[in-house]
Amino acid sequence: MNLPTNESFFSLTPDVVLSAVESSGIMCTGRCLTLNSYENRVYDVEIEDAEGRRLRRVIKFYRPGRWSREQILEEHQFIADLAENEVPAIGPVPFPDGSTLASTPDGIHYTVFPRVGGRAPEEMSAEQLRRMGRLLARLHSTGLRRQAPHRVVLDHRSYGLQNLELLEQGGWLPLEVRQGYRDVVQRICSLSEPFFSKLRPQRLHGDCHLGNLLWNDQGPFFLDFDDMVNGPAVQDLWLMLPGRPGSDPVAREQLELLLEGYESLTDFDRAQLRWIEALRALRFVHFSAWIARRWQDPAFPPAFPQFNTPRYWQDQLSDLRVQLEFLTESTAGPRLG
Repeated sequence: MNLPTNESFFSLTPDVVLSAVESSGIMCTGRCLTLNSYENRVYDVEIEDAEGRRLRRVIKFYRPGRWSREQILEEHQFIADLAENEVPAIGPVPFPDGSTLASTPDGIHYTVFPRVGGRAPEEMSAEQLRRMGRLLARLHSTGLRRQAPHRVVLDHRSYGLQNLELLEQGGWLPLEVRQGYRDVVQRICSLSEPFFSKLRPQRLHGDCHLGNLLWNDQGPFFLDFDDMVNGPAVQDLWLMLPGRPGSDPVAREQLELLLEGYESLTDFDRAQLRWIEALRALRFVHFSAWIARRWQDPAFPPAFPQFNTPRYWQDQLSDLRVQLEFLTESTAGPRLG
């Protein structure tokens, strides 16, 4: 098999997509629509099953160089474990040979998912938040039952220091913010290191915001486990909140409702709540490095026109300094829970 290249990934066309799907033993009708996705290339394809029924499938082509085959299969294994424990999550549809991962002749990995309808909630009621808390408790309990040794460990090194190194070595930081950005990121990482050094990482969704949660007539379900990581359980809670639970009463109330549902099924280590602002800060750094790694992708400059401008980095530095203040207060003050 050839090693995948960015060029072959950027030049995926409907013909290439349909040929890849049919080469795996699935009959296509020829209908192929491009779906929105920055990280991967995703298509809505109509197929025909053995009984002649026409079905919609979502074909996901993984960005070359991001995840190895082993890492992708650990994502699929996690979703399979969730299904076994009746946690609603959208998982891959096996190919005719029983596998869940195939590759194009250029070596680009791809997977087939069912096309499922639903809507992403803009906000959740008190009962919906309790229900989500219970689902997250079950998701995390399932995550503890197996390890994912090839997946990234979310900590101050992977999301902080390594991303800082990439931004510095790539020349992304303008001279006027370079020292200040380095100092604040290093300070955030230093303050959060004790938390991560004592943590027992576990399998998480990793990107559990409302856009990755859909509701339909059957209820809520999780989708897009592409950012699955090993990390602290609180990562899958704070992303659902509208603000900072340490200072925003609405966010605080919603967090308590999530925890009420969660703790009705299993214990939650409330000491992790102190580190929400550290995780938020690390996500800022990780997001900037994510864009930098993909800047040669033709889809990225139009999507992020402010990136790589002095104003962007000045705003990032300002936001991280605010985060450092919140982190210092949350770790020095009384516990949230």
